[in-house]
Amino acid sequence: MTANPWVRPYVLTGGRTRGRRHLFVHTVVSGAGYDAAFAERLLPEARALYERAHAAAESVAELSAHCGVSLGVTRVLLADLAAGDRIVIAAEGASPYDPHVLERVIDGLRELA
Repeated sequence: MTANPWVRPYVLTGGRTRGRRHLFVHTVVSGAGYDAAFAERLLPEARALYERAHAAAESVAELSAHCGVSLGVTRVLLADLAAGDRIVIAAEGASPYDPHVLERVIDGLRELA
């Protein structure tokens, strides 16, 4: 799934450039009780992020890349979903030096090589 190239980013975010929360690229996001009726009402880009977050816990950057949604739009849409208690954002005090995060970064870099 990639974002529709004809839809401008400001349309997807309602003109906002920042979400209610600042999300780092390494912030881990996961699902919090999937609601199919809610998912049907979302724009395709938000739905892709919502469904992917429920499939497995991933970082903001991973969600952005897998769903083909720009990082800025991803941050705003995920912040909106978190504000509505539709997804869970990892504790903000979580260290970016967590060994699991570093292993995932290394694995991602190996895939690119």
